[in-house]
Amino acid sequence: MGHCRDVAEVAVRLAGVLRDRGHEVDLELVEVGALLHDLGRARTHGIDHGVVGGEMARGRGLPEVLVRVIERHIGAGIPADEAAAQGLPARDFLPLTLEEKLVAYADKLTDRGVEVGFDVTLGQYVAEHGEGSSVVERMRGLHEEMSGLLGL
Repeated sequence: MGHCRDVAEVAVRLAGVLRDRGHEVDLELVEVGALLHDLGRARTHGIDHGVVGGEMARGRGLPEVLVRVIERHIGAGIPADEAAAQGLPARDFLPLTLEEKLVAYADKLTDRGVEVGFDVTLGQYVAEHGEGSSVVERMRGLHEEMSGLLGL
């Protein structure tokens, strides 16, 4: 999947910047997580692809830390109540670790083989979910956090 390679390229580059700025980040986990983040798309293209991908990875005995990267990349994360309302397991799918956030963020900055600015992604999320929606606010929060860490 070209998209996964593109996401990995962006995620690893951003992880390198963070590492250069003194943050501890597992570059291998970021790269492998980015390469496998859409594993579930082999079975579904719905919002559940993160959960399905996590199940597939877990079933193959992959480390739980990698499974969480796959599960938590959808949107800018999904809290348990919204997950349940969308037919997902009623648990949080919010990226918590730096590696999880990097993969989720890089995924949002990659569109059809091109790295895009955050404003493009935000515009798509606003058009789909509406200004002020919790999804858009989480997306803004992820961007603000990553921008602050990256010194952008």
